[in-house]
Amino acid sequence: MFFGRNLNSITCKGLALIVIALFLRVVLLPSFSGYGGIDKNNLDLIHSRSLSLDSDNGIRKEKFLEVPQIVWGLNNQKIAFARACLTARMLNRTLLMPSLSASLFYKEIDRLQPISFNKVFQFERFNALCNGFVQLGRYSDLRNRTGVYELQKGSGRKWTVERDLDQLKEFGEDSFNGYEVIRIAGKNPFLWHDHWPVKDYARVFECLVLVDEIAKEADKVVSKIREVGKEMRSKTQSAQSGVDLDSSLLQPVPYVAVHMRIEIDWMIHCKKLEQRLNVSEICSSKQEIMERVGNIVGLKSPVVVYLAVADSLLEDSSILTGWKEGLLPVEKKKLSVDGIYKKYPYLIQSAIDYEVCSKADVFVGNSFSTFSSLIALERTQKMIRMGVTSSCGVDVRWPSYAYNILGESNGPHKWMTNMSDSSLKAISYGSNIISC
Repeated sequence: MFFGRNLNSITCKGLALIVIALFLRVVLLPSFSGYGGIDKNNLDLIHSRSLSLDSDNGIRKEKFLEVPQIVWGLNNQKIAFARACLTARMLNRTLLMPSLSASLFYKEIDRLQPISFNKVFQFERFNALCNGFVQLGRYSDLRNRTGVYELQKGSGRKWTVERDLDQLKEFGEDSFNGYEVIRIAGKNPFLWHDHWPVKDYARVFECLVLVDEIAKEADKVVSKIREVGKEMRSKTQSAQSGVDLDSSLLQPVPYVAVHMRIEIDWMIHCKKLEQRLNVSEICSSKQEIMERVGNIVGLKSPVVVYLAVADSLLEDSSILTGWKEGLLPVEKKKLSVDGIYKKYPYLIQSAIDYEVCSKADVFVGNSFSTFSSLIALERTQKMIRMGVTSSCGVDVRWPSYAYNILGESNGPHKWMTNMSDSSLKAISYGSNIISC
């Protein structure tokens, strides 16, 4: 029955079909306008849904993005990996687990030693921590049914940020859903244009957890540093009181980590950068670093200062002399842990040092160094998780300082990463520090 009438007549049946068709069009197809086209506003809405970085609705696990091998230094590789993850997120695809580079060759690409991501970072842990935001997949997940579409990244000055973003939007459209894999060919992801805010990079970085083998090696170095600090404090207390006061030594003894960039190639690079940017707060001499670390307000001594330095400086004993009384400088060779590092290729050595610096009670680095900047970013993220939004005028846990910028009492400048920056570019130019 339809409106109380029998539908036996052809007229009534036709009327019923028209009503049903109109109902379905209004309810199920609201985005389509006249002449079968898609309204521009609704098209923009579809794009905004697929490109939004604030949505945690999940990433498609049956569509994939493949990227070139990730190369260069540890932290350049971490940035490149995060950029690849965020690109995959923009396309609503799972990122196929990329190869990292265990060796460090900037120009001789053929000499790069590939190493699988899951040999450095925990694969399952990454997906668990980043669930709904970005997703990693294995090549064994491929069904090999629909083939691969190769996306050639543009290059050169004419390939602007806007053109790059337009290309990504195009490949996020439904017309490319028939391809199981989109493979990006061309440059290393570190060189891709940046379209994401700092907070999204930070979220990816939080999901990177070292595999147990490497994490345990870093813990050995940290334990050795704290052991030296404990012995030093015990001797100091005994000398002051005449008795062995070890009750305060039951707690982990704090240490300071300094990422000391004074090697020749860095000094050449930073001098050129100062000239190009017309600034003077990039390079720091050994003497300047020692003086500013010694002037950190509120730093309790005696304390061990771990120096994260290039291997070329391990034979330079002068980096261990001239420090303020109460500061005991050590590096991997003086700690007798250099054997731990020598077992591994460059990438793993850097990962161990990164972890040691990250776990320090106080970290001091150069704001124009990617290594230092990512450590400061990670420590800032930890503070934010604890509800701390500023380190100005207060004692905070996990404080960081930039020794290349003059701060309070001729010490290094307090350093919290500005998480509101619209891109990671500021990290490369030392301008991502929240001012007090």
